[in-house]
Amino acid sequence: MLVQKEDIINYIPQRPPMVMIDKVIVAEDKIMRTGLHIEPTNVFVENGRFMPPGLMENIAQTAAARVGFIAKQKNEPVPLGFIGAVKDLEIIQLPEAGTDIETEIHITHEVFNATVVHGRVFQNNILMAQCEMKIFVPTNKN
Repeated sequence: MLVQKEDIINYIPQRPPMVMIDKVIVAEDKIMRTGLHIEPTNVFVENGRFMPPGLMENIAQTAAARVGFIAKQKNEPVPLGFIGAVKDLEIIQLPEAGTDIETEIHITHEVFNATVVHGRVFQNNILMAQCEMKIFVPTNKN
Protein backbone atom coordinates (compact mmCIF):
# COMPACT_ATOMS: atom_id res chain seq x y z
CA MET A 1 0.00 0.00 0.00
CA LEU A 2 1.45 3.37 -1.02
CA VAL A 3 -0.57 5.71 1.20
CA GLN A 4 -2.28 4.75 4.46
CA LYS A 5 -5.53 6.13 5.89
CA GLU A 6 -3.83 8.52 8.31
CA ASP A 7 -1.91 10.18 5.44
CA ILE A 8 -4.58 10.30 2.72
CA ILE A 9 -5.61 13.92 3.34
CA ASN A 10 -2.07 14.96 2.35
CA TYR A 11 -2.88 13.82 -1.21
CA ILE A 12 -6.40 15.17 -1.77
CA PRO A 13 -7.97 18.59 -1.19
CA GLN A 14 -11.10 17.18 0.51
CA ARG A 15 -11.46 17.10 4.28
CA PRO A 16 -13.67 15.07 6.62
CA PRO A 17 -16.51 14.32 6.43
CA MET A 18 -16.11 14.44 2.62
CA VAL A 19 -13.12 12.10 2.34
CA MET A 20 -14.23 9.14 0.21
CA ILE A 21 -10.92 7.25 -0.13
CA ASP A 22 -8.73 5.99 2.69
CA LYS A 23 -5.72 4.45 0.97
CA VAL A 24 -3.75 4.45 -2.26
CA ILE A 25 -3.00 0.95 -3.47
CA VAL A 26 -1.53 1.56 -6.95
CA ALA A 27 -0.14 4.76 -8.47
CA GLU A 28 1.14 4.51 -12.02
CA ASP A 29 1.37 6.95 -14.90
CA LYS A 30 -2.14 6.32 -16.27
CA ILE A 31 -3.69 4.25 -13.43
CA MET A 32 -4.62 4.97 -9.83
CA ARG A 33 -6.24 2.45 -7.50
CA THR A 34 -7.62 3.42 -4.09
CA GLY A 35 -9.56 1.75 -1.32
CA LEU A 36 -12.33 2.82 1.04
CA HIS A 37 -13.83 1.18 4.07
CA ILE A 38 -17.44 2.42 4.02
CA GLU A 39 -18.24 3.47 7.56
CA PRO A 40 -21.92 3.27 8.55
CA THR A 41 -21.65 6.96 9.52
CA ASN A 42 -20.41 8.01 6.06
CA VAL A 43 -22.41 11.02 4.79
CA PHE A 44 -23.32 9.08 1.63
CA VAL A 45 -24.68 6.02 3.44
CA GLU A 46 -28.45 5.75 3.40
CA ASN A 47 -30.45 2.73 4.56
CA GLY A 48 -27.18 0.82 5.02
CA ARG A 49 -25.96 1.40 1.43
CA PHE A 50 -23.30 3.64 -0.12
CA MET A 51 -25.36 5.82 -2.46
CA PRO A 52 -24.56 6.88 -6.07
CA PRO A 53 -23.25 10.37 -5.15
CA GLY A 54 -20.73 8.67 -2.86
CA LEU A 55 -19.63 6.34 -5.64
CA MET A 56 -19.13 9.29 -8.01
CA GLU A 57 -17.23 11.26 -5.36
CA ASN A 58 -15.10 8.17 -4.68
CA ILE A 59 -14.14 8.01 -8.38
CA ALA A 60 -13.41 11.76 -8.43
CA GLN A 61 -11.25 11.53 -5.31
CA THR A 62 -9.33 8.64 -6.82
CA ALA A 63 -8.51 10.94 -9.75
CA ALA A 64 -7.65 13.72 -7.27
CA ALA A 65 -5.31 11.36 -5.43
CA ARG A 66 -3.43 10.75 -8.67
CA VAL A 67 -2.92 14.48 -9.16
CA GLY A 68 -1.95 14.85 -5.49
CA PHE A 69 0.48 11.96 -5.71
CA ILE A 70 2.20 13.57 -8.71
CA ALA A 71 2.26 16.97 -6.95
CA LYS A 72 3.81 15.44 -3.82
CA GLN A 73 6.53 13.78 -5.91
CA LYS A 74 7.36 17.22 -7.35
CA ASN A 75 7.23 18.79 -3.87
CA GLU A 76 4.31 21.00 -4.98
CA PRO A 77 1.05 21.76 -3.17
CA VAL A 78 -1.92 19.49 -3.91
CA PRO A 79 -4.16 21.35 -6.37
CA LEU A 80 -7.93 21.66 -6.23
CA GLY A 81 -9.75 20.05 -9.16
CA PHE A 82 -13.33 20.19 -10.41
CA ILE A 83 -15.61 17.64 -12.04
CA GLY A 84 -16.52 19.07 -15.44
CA ALA A 85 -18.76 16.26 -16.66
CA VAL A 86 -19.89 12.74 -15.86
CA LYS A 87 -20.77 10.48 -18.77
CA ASP A 88 -22.21 6.98 -19.02
CA LEU A 89 -22.69 6.53 -15.27
CA GLU A 90 -23.71 2.95 -14.54
CA ILE A 91 -24.61 1.85 -11.03
CA ILE A 92 -24.74 -1.94 -10.95
CA GLN A 93 -25.03 -2.42 -7.21
CA LEU A 94 -24.78 -0.25 -4.09
CA PRO A 95 -22.13 -1.47 -1.64
CA GLU A 96 -23.19 -2.06 1.95
CA ALA A 97 -21.93 0.02 4.83
CA GLY A 98 -19.22 -1.71 6.83
CA THR A 99 -17.59 -3.19 3.71
CA ASP A 100 -14.61 -2.26 1.55
CA ILE A 101 -14.47 -1.07 -2.04
CA GLU A 102 -11.58 -0.49 -4.43
CA THR A 103 -11.71 2.09 -7.17
CA GLU A 104 -9.54 2.28 -10.25
CA ILE A 105 -9.23 5.10 -12.72
CA HIS A 106 -7.58 4.87 -16.12
CA ILE A 107 -6.53 8.07 -17.84
CA THR A 108 -7.97 8.06 -21.35
CA HIS A 109 -7.07 11.65 -22.39
CA GLU A 110 -5.07 14.53 -20.96
CA VAL A 111 -5.07 17.90 -22.68
CA PHE A 112 -3.77 21.00 -20.89
CA ASN A 113 -5.67 21.18 -17.58
CA ALA A 114 -8.40 18.68 -18.56
CA THR A 115 -8.21 14.97 -17.83
CA VAL A 116 -10.71 12.33 -18.93
CA VAL A 117 -10.78 9.20 -16.79
CA HIS A 118 -12.69 5.97 -16.89
CA GLY A 119 -13.47 5.04 -13.30
CA ARG A 120 -14.67 1.71 -11.96
CA VAL A 121 -15.63 0.75 -8.41
CA PHE A 122 -15.24 -2.87 -7.31
CA GLN A 123 -16.18 -4.87 -4.26
CA ASN A 124 -14.57 -8.31 -3.97
CA ASN A 125 -13.61 -8.00 -7.68
CA ILE A 126 -17.26 -7.44 -8.65
CA LEU A 127 -18.04 -4.27 -10.58
CA MET A 128 -20.32 -1.97 -8.55
CA ALA A 129 -20.26 1.21 -10.67
CA GLN A 130 -18.45 2.88 -13.53
CA CYS A 131 -18.40 6.12 -15.49
CA GLU A 132 -16.32 8.45 -17.56
CA MET A 133 -15.41 11.67 -15.81
CA LYS A 134 -13.89 14.87 -17.14
CA ILE A 135 -11.84 16.66 -14.49
CA PHE A 136 -10.30 20.11 -14.64
CA VAL A 137 -7.34 21.18 -12.54
CA PRO A 138 -6.77 24.92 -12.96
CA THR A 139 -3.17 25.90 -13.51
CA ASN A 140 -1.71 28.00 -10.74
CA LYS A 141 -0.23 31.06 -12.45
CA ASN A 142 1.23 33.68 -10.18
